[in-house]
Amino acid sequence: MMFPTSASVVIALLMGIAGGAFVIWELRRILAYDQGNETMQAIAKAIQEGATAFLSREYRIIAIFVVIVATVISTFLHWQTALCFVVGAIASASAGYLGMYVAVRANVRTAAAASHNLHEGLRVAFGSGSIMGMAVVSFSLIGMTVLFLVFNGNPDQLTYVTGFGFGASSIALFARVGGGIYTKAADVGADLVGKVEQGIPEDDPRNPAVIADNVGDNVGDVAGMGADLFESYSGSIIAAATLGAALGAKSPAFIGLPFLVAAVGIIASLFGIYMVTGKELKCAAIAEDSIIARIARFIGQYVMEIDENASLDDLLKALRRSVWGASAVILGLSLFAILISGVSFNYWLVILVGLLAGNAIAYVTEYYTSYTEKPTQAIAHATQTGAATTIIQGLAVGMMSTVFPVLIVSVAILLSIWLGFKADGTIAAGLYAVALAGVGMLSTLGVTLATDAYGPVADNAGGIAEMSHLPHEVRNRTDALDSLGNTTAATGKGFAIGSAILTALALLAAYVTAAKIDNLNILGPTMLPGILIGAMMPYLFSALTMTAVGKAAHEIVVEVRRQFREIPGLMEGTGKPDYAACVGISTESALREMILPGALAVVVPLVVGHVLGKEALAGMLVGTMSSGFLLAVMMANAGGAWDNAKKWIETGQYGGKGSDSHKAAVVGDTVGDPFKDTSGPSLNILIKLMTIVSLVFASSFGSGWFNF
Repeated sequence: MMFPTSASVVIALLMGIAGGAFVIWELRRILAYDQGNETMQAIAKAIQEGATAFLSREYRIIAIFVVIVATVISTFLHWQTALCFVVGAIASASAGYLGMYVAVRANVRTAAAASHNLHEGLRVAFGSGSIMGMAVVSFSLIGMTVLFLVFNGNPDQLTYVTGFGFGASSIALFARVGGGIYTKAADVGADLVGKVEQGIPEDDPRNPAVIADNVGDNVGDVAGMGADLFESYSGSIIAAATLGAALGAKSPAFIGLPFLVAAVGIIASLFGIYMVTGKELKCAAIAEDSIIARIARFIGQYVMEIDENASLDDLLKALRRSVWGASAVILGLSLFAILISGVSFNYWLVILVGLLAGNAIAYVTEYYTSYTEKPTQAIAHATQTGAATTIIQGLAVGMMSTVFPVLIVSVAILLSIWLGFKADGTIAAGLYAVALAGVGMLSTLGVTLATDAYGPVADNAGGIAEMSHLPHEVRNRTDALDSLGNTTAATGKGFAIGSAILTALALLAAYVTAAKIDNLNILGPTMLPGILIGAMMPYLFSALTMTAVGKAAHEIVVEVRRQFREIPGLMEGTGKPDYAACVGISTESALREMILPGALAVVVPLVVGHVLGKEALAGMLVGTMSSGFLLAVMMANAGGAWDNAKKWIETGQYGGKGSDSHKAAVVGDTVGDPFKDTSGPSLNILIKLMTIVSLVFASSFGSGWFNF
């Protein structure tokens, strides 16, 4: 007996609402923590005001873009697709804004909690990250399921819901690029003048760029990353459901299965989050002898208490347990979902493939970026001979780190296609399996994003501790959390990039079907030009975003130097820096420079599709996927390794802080900043946005101007 598609969608909607309820409950818990002394609260307020001002201005600009694109879609395609586009944009922006709102309030509470012990600091920071993680999956599920129900679950109208993914991708790209330019311009400027030229500590209150730096952590690494993974999560489900519609004649359950897997993923994520945040079930409404309470107490046995002597490995184990625990739960629950859906058992194996691939990419990323491992330590060793060898070694580590992710994703694609083909005997089923593997990889996003989003909160907490002159051991605790955050952030980017390829491949298959392309000839006259244009796009995009960071950082450096030169007593600590000037420079630069890269991602597929034709556009998407995947992994991992090489030296290696090795490491870190937090993570959005734009407008493309 097949499980009705509508029932799967309703279950997903209910689980999305349950996830939203958790977000509200956890938000109240985090805001109940102590905010520290008046100095800490004043610094936190300045960060809050800067982040809110930037995000408000950014969203106003994005709103104009949304209105224009929605009008174009409504005019040339369907008003239903335009409606879904607007809903996707609003849902994505809301999730990002909520994550930022929590982060700028959790930072001071984390600093205050770290004044007591390391474990409390981790609980507060990770708790704020869990709000971001659960908000992303809940808002996405609620938005998509409501739209699906509005269209009465009609498979013929499912193409309208692709507009939801288009809206989410648009917000993600602008949020990631704009926030990334802001945060890295301020970070690079603060580091080059403060740490390298003036020799003062990171987050020193005398540095005029320090508030802009802390603001940037939130608008880039929280709001930007939240919007980024929102569209990854949404895109994977939409791709699977769209391909499932093509198999719907054989079994309507193919459409509902991705929603059902995402629904049980929320349950798994909640258990994973609980494994980090505490041993006690804080819900009076649940009876002590209930099944839920018993399960929670069982999981509580595996919650790790972090003591003061905890190493980076100890902290990593605490977060690994949560992700692996969530993965184990999702495997059990997804098996149940497969059984009630009535589809082949092979599709459970596909979900397993996606989960294993995601965790494998996370492990490889962790290996290449953690300062307890040889690749990052090799970069630290290279700092002894200067900045040049530091850059060379970092680039080599980044390039080497691409090998295993490519092999992992390639094996995952081949296995998924094989399993799908064996299940239903068609290549269409194989491509559906690839999309389902992407859903499986992101099914525990609620907890994996929490391990990522908590990092900027810990970083901010360290800045507040430094500027508030809290005891040295408090900064040591926040630094430990921050170092862990650099590693988990890199693994989060690995998840995003890996899932981007699986999702983009599925969306490409959906595009080929929608555009009615019968076959693709690699030797066709427009195919190779399309592939080359696609392969060029990630480099053009990265060049624009890197240049934007460089220009904005230049303005910050000039301003910070001016203030140190002209404000009496600034270096001695008696003068007061003008923080607002640097915040203003970062804001103006980011908003100005984000427009061109964002517009290119939408315009280029439309131009190629109409000028060179629909076959050339398919080739372009293949080229973008190929070069974008490699470039994104290289940039993200090289940047994370440079950052952690600096932090390893700051633990006392090679002379510690202030040494020549440390100065060389800071230069490497400043190069890596836009790599890992602006250009690199933006590329996976570029890949999916170009693909989903092609899918949305597929029916409008013909043979092009060069019809040989």
